[in-house]
Amino acid sequence: MKLHANWSYPTQMRFGAGRISELPKVVKNAGIARPLLVTDPGLVDFPMVQNAFAQCQNAGLGIGLFSDMKPNPTGTNVMAGETAYHDGEHDGVIAFGGGSALDCGKAIAFAQGQPRPLWDYEDVGDWWTRAKADKIAPVIAVPTTAGTGSEVGRASVIVKEDSQEKKIIFHPNMMPVTVISDPELTVGLPPFLTAGAGIDAFVHCLEAYCAPTFHPMSQGIALEGMRLVKDTLQSAYDDGTNIEARSQLLAAASMGATAFQKGLGAIHSLSHPIGAVYDTHHGMTNAVMMPYVLEFNRPAIEDKIALITAYLGIQDGFDGFMTWVLNWRANLDVPHSLEDFGIDNTKADMIAAMAANDPTAPTNPVKLTPKAARRIFDAAYAGHLSIQECKSSPS
Repeated sequence: MKLHANWSYPTQMRFGAGRISELPKVVKNAGIARPLLVTDPGLVDFPMVQNAFAQCQNAGLGIGLFSDMKPNPTGTNVMAGETAYHDGEHDGVIAFGGGSALDCGKAIAFAQGQPRPLWDYEDVGDWWTRAKADKIAPVIAVPTTAGTGSEVGRASVIVKEDSQEKKIIFHPNMMPVTVISDPELTVGLPPFLTAGAGIDAFVHCLEAYCAPTFHPMSQGIALEGMRLVKDTLQSAYDDGTNIEARSQLLAAASMGATAFQKGLGAIHSLSHPIGAVYDTHHGMTNAVMMPYVLEFNRPAIEDKIALITAYLGIQDGFDGFMTWVLNWRANLDVPHSLEDFGIDNTKADMIAAMAANDPTAPTNPVKLTPKAARRIFDAAYAGHLSIQECKSSPS
C-alpha cells in the first residue's frame, strides 16, 4: 500500500516517501527567502541534511545552518540560535531533525522577535498573550524521528539551566506552517532511538486518552495512534528499512502530539525533570516510567484501559495490558528500572517536587503530589510492580 497524502489538520502536512524533494518549494510558498536550517549536531553532516541544504541553495534561497544544541535544548541554545538568525538576516526557520531540533527551531523562530526573556512566555495561564504574534517567524518542520510529534505542536520544551527545569514555551502561532513528513528520513534511526521515539508517540496517545478532560476528537486520534505504534514499532525496530512500518510510526507521532491537546500525565511529569537533570533521552525515559505510572493511576483508569485493550486486541483488561507493556518493553530492550537506565536516586526528592509542579501534572488522572511522585520514582528506581513481567512475546 502506497502511503502518500496531503493533510491540513492540524496544519498543512506533505506526507510520503521522497517528499523532502519539495522542501525548496514549500519554503518559498511560506514566503521565506532566507531560511535558517536548525538541526541536531549529530545530523549536520548526514547526507539528508546536506542534500536538503544544497537543494535550497540551488533554488536560490539564502540558507544558513545552526546546530549548536544539546539533546535536551536549553535557553542558551535558543539564544545562540537567535544570534545566528539575526546575523544571517534570516526570515524563517527550517526545523529539521528529532524532537530537539524541532523544539529548538520553533523556539528560535518565536524568541527572535520577542522583547522579553523566553521564560516570560511559559505555558502558564495566558502568558502567551504577552508575545508579539506578528513577530513570530514562519517554521517549516521536517521530522527525522517518529516520536515527539513536535512538528505539529504549538510549543517547545526547553531546559532552564539555572533551575534544571524543563519549561514549555507556548504560543498558537508556533505551529509550523507546513510539515514535510518523509519516512525515508527515519530509515537510518538506530534501534535504541527507534524504540524510544516510538514509545514516546504511544505514551502521548495513552496519556491523552486517560486524561480526565473532555476532547472527543483527541480521544479518537489517541486510540488509533496507539494501534499504529503497537502494530508497527517492533517491525521497524527489527528492520529499520521497513518503509511501511516507518510510515505508520511517523503518522502516529503526529497523531500523538495532536491528541495531547487533551492533556498528558505523570509519565511526562516525571520524565521531564529526569531528562532535565540527567540529560536522558525523553522517549526512552517515558518508556522506563510507563508501567509504574500505570500502576499508580490504576484506580482511575481501569475502565479506560479496558476500552483500549478491546481496540488493540489485548486480553484480560488492565492486567493483560500491563503484561503486554512489560513484554513489549523487554522485546525493545527498554531498561526495566531507573537504576538499569543509569539514573541514581540522590535527587529523588527534587525530581518529585519538580514533577508535581510540571505543567503536565494537573491532567494526571490521580492527583500528583510530591509525596506521590516520590513513591512512583522509588518504585521505578527499584523496578517494583505488583504484577510480574512475563517472558512470552507480546500480543
